[in-house]
Amino acid sequence: MSRTNSDPEAKARKPRADAQRNRERLLGVAKAAFRARGAEISLDDLAKEAGVGIGTVYRHFPTRDALLEAVYRAEVTELAATAERLARSHPPLEALREWMKLFVDYIATKHLIAPALNSMVGGASQLFAESGAQIKAAIEALVGRAVAAGEIRPDLDPFDLLRALVGVANVAASPDWEASAKRLVDILIAGSRP
Repeated sequence: MSRTNSDPEAKARKPRADAQRNRERLLGVAKAAFRARGAEISLDDLAKEAGVGIGTVYRHFPTRDALLEAVYRAEVTELAATAERLARSHPPLEALREWMKLFVDYIATKHLIAPALNSMVGGASQLFAESGAQIKAAIEALVGRAVAAGEIRPDLDPFDLLRALVGVANVAASPDWEASAKRLVDILIAGSRP
């Protein structure tokens, strides 16, 4: 007896390896395209750049909104996972510095797709709330580790570091705001020392 899409066991199965690779390739190509050309790239162009058919795009992402949301979720998940990897492989202060620089890249992606996410039916407030919780947990863990090592003042609010970087992004009138924000990371770290 074959399983149908309405069968819960069929839905719970992992996707085939080639389907997973296609999805990951589509997400990577979409992220790069959004950064280079904005969120309005055509899905046909995206399929061509990813080397897949348009049917593959729609199978993974039935709408542009679904693709935008998936790129955003993937960015947040990767940012949170990177905090854990950096904590395992770098000294506390260096892990925090490197993660904050990656956070600047995250801000850039968010700036490009947030307007499109906000225009989705029902808005993106739940999505942003979920991602905010992941990001807050990551920065709190990294700062906590640096505080425990005596490299950061214990009275520092971890989220203040991110607020400063977001502030630079929000007042950015020039195309080099990302470089400025990454320089600000070192200033913030120096000002947070005990």
